[in-house]
Amino acid sequence: MRIAVTGSIAVDHLMVYPGRFADQLVADRLDRVSLSFLADELEIRRGGVAANIALGLGRLGERPLLAGAVGPDFAEYREWLHAGGVDTGLVLVSESLHTARFVCTTDADQNQIATFYAGAMSAARDISLESAARSEDGLGLVVVAPNDPAAMLRHTEEARALGIPFAADPSQQLARVSPDEARSLVDGALFLFTNEYEAALLQQLTGWTEDEILGRVGSWLTTLGAQGVSIARAGRPRDLVPAVPPSAVVDPTGAGDAFRAGFLAGVARRWPYERAAQLGCAIAALVLESVGTQEYKVSTADLLLRIEHAYGPAVAQDIMARTSGAAV
Repeated sequence: MRIAVTGSIAVDHLMVYPGRFADQLVADRLDRVSLSFLADELEIRRGGVAANIALGLGRLGERPLLAGAVGPDFAEYREWLHAGGVDTGLVLVSESLHTARFVCTTDADQNQIATFYAGAMSAARDISLESAARSEDGLGLVVVAPNDPAAMLRHTEEARALGIPFAADPSQQLARVSPDEARSLVDGALFLFTNEYEAALLQQLTGWTEDEILGRVGSWLTTLGAQGVSIARAGRPRDLVPAVPPSAVVDPTGAGDAFRAGFLAGVARRWPYERAAQLGCAIAALVLESVGTQEYKVSTADLLLRIEHAYGPAVAQDIMARTSGAAV
């Protein structure tokens, strides 16, 4: 299955504040916040949700097609993605705007405050998926990850019009879309990805209950941090897949994207969703142990060992049998 991943491509500026944000907040002054946090560390890394997911898929032996917009400073990043197995044929280069920037500060409790500068991402609305869909390889799934809102709506509608299943991953862009747009992004998705907060926000924004959303999507996957991920489907009991414990949490940024990459790699190989989610949780653990969203390395032996420790030898043996020579 060829997967097109649409969404943001960015450069991440990741900082670490050694204290707790909560200690600096005054309860009766939250309507007039003016704070500055002195960070001890700064890391500049490649990122962006779509690029993170696509690179994860590439490292797992898939050949994803990345669709997003960047600035003229993208050349080195493109080489990095190609080396990771990502097809950048649908990446649009703007001559006038910089590649998007994600600036994030993490405190001692792993809470985060972030700002995202869209930059060239606004040009993503000019990208069409039709040529890729009608090519010899075709498209088996379109991932609509956070992006320019107009681009997200366009790619969702294109997937519907072309008859291609799509995965809805609106996440942080829920703050930028209207209720009608949120409903459009979700309705009919084969997969819906959210975290716990986004799940609640999505229900508030759309006006749909959890059951109503489940009636409109195939599967709703909600990441629960250290508790793992839930897989909900209409008319079926909810499945809870425990997390794979990392050796240490160095930086939480990008763990959700890594989960999506692992899960989608399993889906591309037609694994049961539980197995795909277990692979996703193992990849997420790798990201938690490194600074940056793309700095981790994938080793089949290491992943199988992590899966065995988290889920038992029978699961690890089943995944190994399903691998058929792929990265895992």
